[in-house]
Amino acid sequence: MRELFTRLFDDAALFPPGNAPMAAAVPAHRGLEERLGDLVGPFVVPAARLDELTEHLRDGDPFDVSLLAAAGDLPAAAARVGADPRLRLAAVEVPVVADAAAAGRAVRVLDDVVPAGVPAAVELPRTGARDAVLDVLAGTGVRAKLRTGGLRADLFPPAEELAATLAACVARGVPLKCTAGLHSAVAHHDPATGFTHHGFLNALAACDALAAGGPAAAAEQWLRQDDPGVLVEGWSPDRAARARAVLTSFGTCSVLAPVDDLVRLGLLPAHDRMPA
Repeated sequence: MRELFTRLFDDAALFPPGNAPMAAAVPAHRGLEERLGDLVGPFVVPAARLDELTEHLRDGDPFDVSLLAAAGDLPAAAARVGADPRLRLAAVEVPVVADAAAAGRAVRVLDDVVPAGVPAAVELPRTGARDAVLDVLAGTGVRAKLRTGGLRADLFPPAEELAATLAACVARGVPLKCTAGLHSAVAHHDPATGFTHHGFLNALAACDALAAGGPAAAAEQWLRQDDPGVLVEGWSPDRAARARAVLTSFGTCSVLAPVDDLVRLGLLPAHDRMPA
């Protein structure tokens, strides 16, 4: 099962609701890499906080970052990462674009700035411009970024909307990453906030169903599934590879929380038994 979760969890500790201070987040990321090995993705950092990040770095293995930058700020920010041997550009993320024209500008900058082999993603708008933006991304190698939650109820897309967006990505051959809200493996209602959270196992199953040729309605059923037993079963290597070819990663303010969820479900061994 480890292949299903390799590099799935991007470390977004700096972002809500965790809001970890940089002084704590940087050594914590190193600790996660030591404990969890290749389950951990890069450290997501806004371009505006690169100087703050480097203040807390020590010499050693390069520190993998997923650089979050608007298209206009990306050239300078990427050059800043490239100039510091302690940093390694592992991914690039562009915040939400309003329309196809903005998406086109972002893609052109990404083509000029991002080294070959470094994945890049552009966040989709949750508006009628979504499909036009995806049309721009199709065939470019640039991924879509989908927001799946946040600090307000309206930031959680309903299952029908999320399924339709996943289907629109798959139909165009655009891989994706998700951000926010995916704290647990299984979809659930949080009584403390009143929010209904999507599960990342649900999202993986929905992506697999679509990649196998299923309709958006099938993806929606998977997103609504709240029986852990159903979600846990049937993950063959081929199915895992098919799902991960679509859903490449998601950002989480606590990498340990989703990993602990998988341990409880029996999909991963306890931390002390994990190969680093």
